[in-house]
Amino acid sequence: MVMHVPAEAKGDERGALLAFIEEQRGGIRRALLGLTEEQARTRPSASELSLSGLLKHVAEMEQIWIARAKQEPPAVTRDESNWPESFQLVGEETVASQLAYWEQVAADTEKFIRSAPSLDDTFPLPPDPWFPPQGRVSLRWLCLHLIRETARHAGHADIIRESLDGKTAFELVAQEQGASWG
Repeated sequence: MVMHVPAEAKGDERGALLAFIEEQRGGIRRALLGLTEEQARTRPSASELSLSGLLKHVAEMEQIWIARAKQEPPAVTRDESNWPESFQLVGEETVASQLAYWEQVAADTEKFIRSAPSLDDTFPLPPDPWFPPQGRVSLRWLCLHLIRETARHAGHADIIRESLDGKTAFELVAQEQGASWG
């Protein structure tokens, strides 16, 4: 689990981009450390977000983006009717099952980005107003987008976790490493 991007990754653009994505994934995973299923499903702030819901959302969205880049159908299709389900565990879904799913998605992302002929390769986007107007983006753009979106949600996860039990990101890094904090 990457907690910081190693300096040696700077010499390899793909490695650096993938390391930054993994670094942000780690922030979300650490926010779940030591929590029960019930705590992970709790929404302790004015937001409707829970840690388990964020976990599910980032895993699904990463998979959808990689499928889009491969020009394949995504594993899950989201629209207005089922969009809220992307932010909550349903049925038999658990934190553990979502972590396992995200691990597979992350491996698929790594394999796809590493095997692409060039980060300059592009893929089409739907003509939705929130996408770049040129209608195509590069794999480099995709990696940067995954970093941005995962980091955004990692920040949400920090706030949710601190609201649950007062633990901060630094405390969770120390806990993960088996060290004491403060």
